[in-house]
Amino acid sequence: MSNPALLAAVRVFEAINSGDLSCLTDCVTDDFVDHGSPMPIPPGPAGYTQILTFVHQVLRIRYEMKDLFATDDRIVVRAVASGVGVAEFHGPDAVDREYTMSTIHIYRTEGDRLAEHWGVRDELGAMRRMGALPDSTA
Repeated sequence: MSNPALLAAVRVFEAINSGDLSCLTDCVTDDFVDHGSPMPIPPGPAGYTQILTFVHQVLRIRYEMKDLFATDDRIVVRAVASGVGVAEFHGPDAVDREYTMSTIHIYRTEGDRLAEHWGVRDELGAMRRMGALPDSTA
């Protein structure tokens, strides 16, 4: 099993961390769909750039990739996201509080590019770690 789009997935995570998203036109298809976006975005590199700019600049998320594997047309990334609380999304009690969050990213690939993305994030756990929600285990 070899997937030529593995490099594209790694480049996307490096781009999020650096804020330089110029590689997205080379990494995703013209009709790329991000099913994991928390807000509606247009398809393709422009839409992905829009949401990842928000992720980098507003949520200040940076990723540490933990696992990366591929099949013929899928790439899966397990990563830990580190971010900072934002009032509009996490509530006023979480502003500027740092958090970590487990994430899983699944990409469908076409050739050497990413065609679709699905994201699973432990947002509830992140909210608890920021103190925006009570810890139900206490």
